[in-house]
Amino acid sequence: MPELADGIGSELAVYYEKTAAELHKWVEPLSTEQFWRNPYGYGNSAGHLVLHLTGNLNYYIGARIAGTGYVRNRDREFAETQRPPKDQVLEGFDRAISMVVATIHAQSAKDWMAGYSAEREPHTKNRFGIFLRCAGHAYHHVGQIIFLSKELTREAGSRGVPA
Repeated sequence: MPELADGIGSELAVYYEKTAAELHKWVEPLSTEQFWRNPYGYGNSAGHLVLHLTGNLNYYIGARIAGTGYVRNRDREFAETQRPPKDQVLEGFDRAISMVVATIHAQSAKDWMAGYSAEREPHTKNRFGIFLRCAGHAYHHVGQIIFLSKELTREAGSRGVPA
């Protein structure tokens, strides 16, 4: 079933690229200060969510499938105090997306069902499963970023809806 494997890979790659474009659309209107500010008494800033997605992809796909050697510090993703410039954080995210897409395209028909295990991921048993879970996880956090962006741009006096 190489056709099915090719179709799965193509669709997943497009989904990751679409998710990255959507994330960029919603963080683009934010200043670096807004990127790191959480307007609520709970949750995370857009900046911390992008760091989290970058770490998630670099670990679950990069380290565990692509063999990048990435070492994750998950707690720091949510507690980073250095607050690097937004462009720098987005460059790291874009590199992670590019790595994921390249790793997807490198999968053979047999690779999709190859065994998989990782820390904090006890239920995913194969590569297809982790690519799927990471895709859903990424879009979940993009939804949070949309919510944050709308609030932050509303506070700043704009419509809160990027073109």
